[in-house]
Amino acid sequence: MLVGLERPDDAGVYRLTDELALVQTVDFFTPVVDDPLTFGRIAAANALSDVYAMGAEPSCALNIACFPAKTTEIEVLREILRGGMEKAAEAGVPVIGGHTIEAPELAYGMSVTGLVHPARILTKRGGRPGDKLILTKPLGTGVINTAVKAGCAPEESVRACVASMLELNRAACEVMLRYSPSACTDVTGFGLAGHACEMLEGSALGMRLKWASIPLLAGAEELCARGLLPGGLHRNREFRAGAVEFAPGVPGHVRDLLFDPQTSGGLLIAVAAARAGKLLEELRSSGIARASIIGEMTAGPAGRIVVC
Repeated sequence: MLVGLERPDDAGVYRLTDELALVQTVDFFTPVVDDPLTFGRIAAANALSDVYAMGAEPSCALNIACFPAKTTEIEVLREILRGGMEKAAEAGVPVIGGHTIEAPELAYGMSVTGLVHPARILTKRGGRPGDKLILTKPLGTGVINTAVKAGCAPEESVRACVASMLELNRAACEVMLRYSPSACTDVTGFGLAGHACEMLEGSALGMRLKWASIPLLAGAEELCARGLLPGGLHRNREFRAGAVEFAPGVPGHVRDLLFDPQTSGGLLIAVAAARAGKLLEELRSSGIARASIIGEMTAGPAGRIVVC
């Protein structure tokens, strides 16, 4: 076992040979959109993301579903599974089985297996002082999905949010691996601040983020100002607030969105400063238009994020 419960990461890693390791992860959740087909696609993209965050290539997947058969038409489940199959096919990943249970609430996701050379595994904790931090997708899916549930999300925001959640992190992974990144994670349920804190755990490193460089989804700022904040945002802030220091001029919406739980969020990549500009340029030329350098790793204070 190369990566397991002793230092939890985005996925577990088990060495098979000196040149091959198995990467395993699982993720499933309740619907974030009304359309079953779109939900299936988003859930698959989200599950695949953990393998990409480890610098690995997903090889196969299993479906996992909870289905309220007494209250929901079976066609809904068929469409969810079809969406998952389509997104997996886009990633070049066969779905080879799965399991469904009857449950009071609908949920769907995947268990994904990937492959990587043992010497090329990326983890959360390989960052070095001076490394630049690149975020590949904008923040705000949690806030916008909350507004959708409240029936007050602008159409532009919904379109941008769904497009972001549907985007695979495959291209971002392929590009970053050409620049020898030192650490990587994907930004999901713990929000940017929570996952950034995980990159600092067990080290003497700190982090400095530039709030004006952090990409945000259309309308996310306005929805924050209206108080449309998901419950997970408040829980994330309660858990990590002591590790994050905000400069006086950081706007309130930025402080909120750093803790916003993301669905199928982007990669947060630490890479040597000398290679960061070229990596960012290639990410954008590969269609990852909102990728941005948002800050850097620092020599300290240990475990602390400064947002200025």
